Amino acid sequence: MAQVKGKKAGFGAVLWDYLTTVDHKKIAILYLIAGGFFFALGGIEAMLIRAQLAIPNNDFLSAGLFNEVITMHGTTMIFLAAMPLLFAFMNAVVPLQIGARDVAFPFLNSLGVWLFIFGGIFLNLSWFLGGAPDAGWTSYASLSIASPGHGIDFYAVGLQIAGAGTLISGINFATTIITMRAPGMTYMRMPLFTWTTLVAAILIVFAFPPLTIGVFLMIFDRMFGSNFFIVEAGGNTIIWEHLFWIFGHPEVYILILPAFGMFSEIFSVFSRKRLFGYSAMVFATVLIGFFGFMVWAHHMFTVGLGPTANAIFALATMAIAVPTGIKIFNWIATIWGGSIEFTTPMLYALAFIPSFVMGGVTGIMQAAAPADYQYHDSYFIVAHFHYVIVGGVVFALLAGLHFYWPIMTGTMLSEKLGKLEMVIFFIGFHCTFLIQHWLGLWGMPRRVFTYLDGQGYNAANMISSIGAALMAVAVIILLINIIKTLVKNEKVGRDPWGDGRTLEWSLPIPAPYYNFAQTPLIRGIDVLALEKEEGDGTIPSAGPVEPIHMPNNSFIPFMISLGLFIAGFGALYFASGKPWAIDAVADLPVRPWALYVLIAGLAITFISMGVRSWKDDLGYYITKEELEADLRELEARERGAN
Repeated sequence: MAQVKGKKAGFGAVLWDYLTTVDHKKIAILYLIAGGFFFALGGIEAMLIRAQLAIPNNDFLSAGLFNEVITMHGTTMIFLAAMPLLFAFMNAVVPLQIGARDVAFPFLNSLGVWLFIFGGIFLNLSWFLGGAPDAGWTSYASLSIASPGHGIDFYAVGLQIAGAGTLISGINFATTIITMRAPGMTYMRMPLFTWTTLVAAILIVFAFPPLTIGVFLMIFDRMFGSNFFIVEAGGNTIIWEHLFWIFGHPEVYILILPAFGMFSEIFSVFSRKRLFGYSAMVFATVLIGFFGFMVWAHHMFTVGLGPTANAIFALATMAIAVPTGIKIFNWIATIWGGSIEFTTPMLYALAFIPSFVMGGVTGIMQAAAPADYQYHDSYFIVAHFHYVIVGGVVFALLAGLHFYWPIMTGTMLSEKLGKLEMVIFFIGFHCTFLIQHWLGLWGMPRRVFTYLDGQGYNAANMISSIGAALMAVAVIILLINIIKTLVKNEKVGRDPWGDGRTLEWSLPIPAPYYNFAQTPLIRGIDVLALEKEEGDGTIPSAGPVEPIHMPNNSFIPFMISLGLFIAGFGALYFASGKPWAIDAVADLPVRPWALYVLIAGLAITFISMGVRSWKDDLGYYITKEELEADLRELEARERGAN
């Protein structure tokens, strides 16, 4: 809660503080809350899918509604849950890990989170405004062009708004890590989570523009009658597949690399050892980022690109397994001989290794193009990518939530409930997706809303649905844990896990809004562990206490995002009933007010941008006297706690 002269601020003051904040630690909370909400929403959609498929000939969901649910499940989980939750941890931890007082562009950091939130809301309002998108989360052009109604338009415009926020955040984190490291924090002293964030941020900068272009072309085709993807008018639907997967495969590594970074930190802390093979891990991270752009067409082996293209992309796909294997062996070597503490984050990390390896092995199986012809569009594929995304990314998100919860909130989640949640989630995960490999090999196609009795799929689908229910139970236990912890509000001191090794654990909890009163001096890898070994764990300072320049809060990012949100509705409905639009949109009722809504929304955005440009917002300074008073108060508080 916000503090005003030692007293808790009221709800209105706290709300205004979060609406206008440019502090990376509060923006982390916004990402956590919004990403958590969308994660729950995507989970509910997953439960609907598994309820429909639990028994044969089920009519729980209609065919059309099932298509909408699977589309929104995939889109929500990738764009609105996994990525924002990773941004929550990046915001909470990375500036502290590198000794920075904030990110490079605090204003843009705020703009990024509000663009994501408004884009996510826009996309999900489709449920209430005529139907959600129904062409799958990849929205292949042949399906999306033919889709009636505005569902696909909600997908396209919503992803443009949310994707702009992600691109801004990628630029911001790459700039922050490259330019704002503390003295002594060389590249080869950076923690692995910072390294993986840097590579993921660079991937975002190069991978999101192709998606942006593809979605714009889709908008033009559907709303303005262009012919990029319309085959009978000379277009080519394969263009969409290339543009989507040139984004979509690096996206897998944008998600998994920060997850790898979090697991590296967790293995090191709870094995009480320095990470084995640090240099090899760094180079493996960079190699994975590089190869991530060379494998996109392995999603297109059945398209007919020819044997040469298939062979090249098959080879690249096999090659990318090598740096990933290096990481696996180094994690095992870190654990080997360590003084292991079986905390909830460590249990998730230990469960991650075999789970992710299973997903990786089935990925290499699909790298053989002839074999992929058999696996393609079967439940084998569904099993594979859920083993990678859930067994890798979601395990990391849950481990990171428990691990970094003290830094984000100043409290500790219950270990007892955490371990119960972990065991149930682990069992439910393997119960859900392991059996789907056999379903695929037995011939069950993906994206079918039902199946006939007597095909041999009944028992396996029921087992899979029971596993999904177990995962839902685990998430409910997590929510109970979070609520109990927030209600009890028992504060913890610095380094609550007792063996923090990197700079973020050296700070008091909660960290001051300026992070570091004095710029830290970094003398080696695992700087906190180094200073504990050589002294009392105090991080040396690179200079005396000096005034700190801080940015002012701003309401403008919220208004820019709100303007684009409003303009999105105008753009979407402007094409309704227009003769130049595609038939699926031209047949809808004319909306004469749409142009005015479009203009009004853009006016809000551009006026807000103009105010930002014309206004001299020079921030403010925290004086040396205020900092020294803060340090004295902190020392007294910690002496009292001890």
